[in-house]
Amino acid sequence: MKHKIFPFWVLSVGLSLYLVSCTKGFDKLNMDPVRPTEVNPASIITGVEKTASDIFYSTPVGGLVGMLYSQYWAQTQNESQTQYQLDENSTNQLWKSYSIPLSNIQELIRINNENPGVGSKNQNAIAEILGVWIFHNLTDAYGNIPYSQALKGQELVLTSPYDDAKNIYDALIQKLDLQIQALDAGAPSFSTGDVVYNGNPAKWKMLANSLKVRIGLRMSESAPDKAKDIIQSAAGGVFQSVADEAKFAYLPDPPDQFPVNDFATTQNQNFVSSTLVNYLNETNDPRLPEYADPAAATGTFKGKPYGLGAFTDINEYSLPSHKAFNASFPGFIMSYSELQFALAEAVEREYITGDAKTYFENGVRASMKFWGVGDAAIQTFLDDNPYDASNWKNIIGTQKWIALYNQGLQGWFERNRLNFKKPDGTDFFRAPNTILDPSVTFVPFRIRYPVSEKSTNRSNYESAAQAIGGDQLGTKLWWQP
Repeated sequence: MKHKIFPFWVLSVGLSLYLVSCTKGFDKLNMDPVRPTEVNPASIITGVEKTASDIFYSTPVGGLVGMLYSQYWAQTQNESQTQYQLDENSTNQLWKSYSIPLSNIQELIRINNENPGVGSKNQNAIAEILGVWIFHNLTDAYGNIPYSQALKGQELVLTSPYDDAKNIYDALIQKLDLQIQALDAGAPSFSTGDVVYNGNPAKWKMLANSLKVRIGLRMSESAPDKAKDIIQSAAGGVFQSVADEAKFAYLPDPPDQFPVNDFATTQNQNFVSSTLVNYLNETNDPRLPEYADPAAATGTFKGKPYGLGAFTDINEYSLPSHKAFNASFPGFIMSYSELQFALAEAVEREYITGDAKTYFENGVRASMKFWGVGDAAIQTFLDDNPYDASNWKNIIGTQKWIALYNQGLQGWFERNRLNFKKPDGTDFFRAPNTILDPSVTFVPFRIRYPVSEKSTNRSNYESAAQAIGGDQLGTKLWWQP
């Protein structure tokens, strides 16, 4: 069974033309979003960028899975998600990556291939890099997923077989290498439509190399030799400063806001976890008031123990800060801070040469400056919490996790990959008091496939579930130690 993708990509076009009148926002467009007057790669690319970011940072995916499984937040009244009773809406929302942004990428490439125009080569390369980012998030959340046969031209294949996640990793690296070669800084690209880099091929090439570092490091515990080759090949072409990092710029007015801003009117659904608050207090981290609000009852910062269960007063714990719910908070594809921590780790693993301490401190500085911390406070923190190469996994792990706050999926993935402790060797994370999913012992390693796959793609679903060891939250993925 196959579906035409036209209804999905024309919907994205209605979201994607705001750069034509940049300050107006998506909702101010003087056009019918279902029957656009023009459909072209420039008009599609913003829809791809926005819908992908909207999915990854949505309340079901970025909030209820990412921010909770990473243990940045702890639920207030309903603790089922922190007790690992998965909200099926989360899996359905993430699976929409196939029917909306990935299908739109295929449509963009089809248009350029059938009617090559000025800038088509760079435009296709940019679209393919976005596709790698999307597929990498999908395979790290589920494991084996439809990949090689999932998208065929103008059709979304609903009965696609699932590819082995290891093979998907190899394919993603190969695709990034192809796009790095294809991108031409001297050739035309998107003149409008690309919200991330405004069509700049050199910037997109930096992102492609930086994504290679992320992907390579993700497999460092399971395939260290391959990880080393990947990172060595990419390290010379990565972000050089914060100005190079990749993020989708949201706007302050609805419907163009940072997706988790939907929580803003019901902000009391989640507290900041004691895991985060306690460690920031222990290290006198100046990001604490940027990440959390003081508890209303005491005026002090107090995190709720993760998965605690019943509590007495909603005012006794700290809620996430209004800055974390800011409507214009960016949807990160990859930050400069994350890259610097990754390079520090790559040095310690002897994948590349360099000064791990410098990379580490660059990562801390970039994160703190993003959240509004001043230079003097940053230096005091670094002086009081010095880098120790002999304890690199715990020191880099904790600080990278802290820097990924509000990037829930990446925080969860990194938690599972490094399995770090506090620098003093004590446990960093806590298990919930009650675990509702019998397959989970401490933290979910993945999320389950959508229920719809059992009916629309049953045979392939069953094969995939068997191949990974069971469609359970507690099934380890291949890259996890």
